[in-house]
Amino acid sequence: MAKNMQKLKAVRRLRRKRHIRHSVAGSAERPRLSVYRSLAQIYAQLINDDTGRTLAAAGSLDRDLRTQEEGGKCGDAERVGRMLAERAKAAGITKAVFDRNGFRFHGRVKALAEAARKAGLEC
Repeated sequence: MAKNMQKLKAVRRLRRKRHIRHSVAGSAERPRLSVYRSLAQIYAQLINDDTGRTLAAAGSLDRDLRTQEEGGKCGDAERVGRMLAERAKAAGITKAVFDRNGFRFHGRVKALAEAARKAGLEC
């Protein structure tokens, strides 16, 4: 029964993801900030959907972030958000469209988005 529940949760998330992607699209001047959250890690990337290219990316497994362990998973998400905003600034990006990828906007996803906003990325 637990296996069926996991499958059902995944199907519902993918349905929400498809619904969100109908209204969210990235461009060269305002790329899409896509977030993926696994059980242990969190990843974010800025994507230009016109060309299908990733402009900047950060994840909790990056070398720069692996040495810091304080704060748990939400702390990791905040550090990823700050790092992504710094890399976006280096690439000349100041605005983005937030794509939560079917995940609820709370916890780690919210921490990442707020940290990116505090670091100067408008999303």
